[in-house]
Amino acid sequence: MKTPTVASRQNWFIRNRMTLLTLAVVLAYAAFIEWFWGWSSILAQWGKVGALPILLALALLTGTYFLRTWRIYDYFPKETTGHFAALFRVTQVHNLLNIMMPFRTGETSFPVLMRSEFGIPLARGTSALFVMRLLDLHALLVAAGIGLALASPYSILAWIVWVCFLLLPVAGFASRRPLIRLAARILPKKAQGLVHELERGLPVDAGAFARAWLTTVVNWLVKVVVLAWALGLMNVTPLSASFGGALGGELSSVLPVHAPGGVGTYPAGITAGAMAFGASGEKAAIENLAQASINAHLLIVVSALTGTAIGLLVSRKRVIAP
Repeated sequence: MKTPTVASRQNWFIRNRMTLLTLAVVLAYAAFIEWFWGWSSILAQWGKVGALPILLALALLTGTYFLRTWRIYDYFPKETTGHFAALFRVTQVHNLLNIMMPFRTGETSFPVLMRSEFGIPLARGTSALFVMRLLDLHALLVAAGIGLALASPYSILAWIVWVCFLLLPVAGFASRRPLIRLAARILPKKAQGLVHELERGLPVDAGAFARAWLTTVVNWLVKVVVLAWALGLMNVTPLSASFGGALGGELSSVLPVHAPGGVGTYPAGITAGAMAFGASGEKAAIENLAQASINAHLLIVVSALTGTAIGLLVSRKRVIAP
């Protein structure tokens, strides 16, 4: 028979296994970097860049978190009006968990937090998150499509395809009611409530959809441009390669395969994106790109930690009673 102490320890390990896994992966990754390059070599790149550009990049990246919060604030006006600070805290905790937890498991925190803080049903919060993630992925793919269209030998056809893809969310939103009615007819009765909540998770009208879409585009534009600028400062050339690296890193962060803390997967996404958009294949250039990708990843993690710290400082009060 297990003693209360042993049982308590086992329960603690079960509850915190994801946290322990994340910590183990991060420590192993840090040890690998120290063994392969040495942290002094990695951080030397920031020394060459200088403090002012680093602080500016960090401020701009942190600023995108306010834009993301406004998108959700506008998405749920009835529940969140007058509680921007509390919503900012929720979004930052969700963002940090999403970064640190593996395989997108941190995403589950969003509907849970929105229910506990604002009384939004789980199904509605989940469907809203799903829609916003589709918009996020679409914005990144649209940005990547610009580079592909510019490089295509069939310029006119490439741009026609790009414009059609750009307008895909508009077509999806315009046809939402027929699609939901179809789903309601073909799904079993037990799923009818889920379909209703899914509909409630969509923007309420064309204006709300346009604001969510525009906010998404501006948010990712700023983030990709800042990351591309940072990579350029670390001698990732040409400009198309730094742009591709920023896109590759961010695409890795929205796809299902995501390591704890983004360690390995985010820098790999940057490297793959930069190589696909014209980075040099010479050994010295690849070595510099690998180190720059790690530093860009550190910039993202530090901005997430900064945003979370701000969120916890500006709001500690729950909006609704438990």
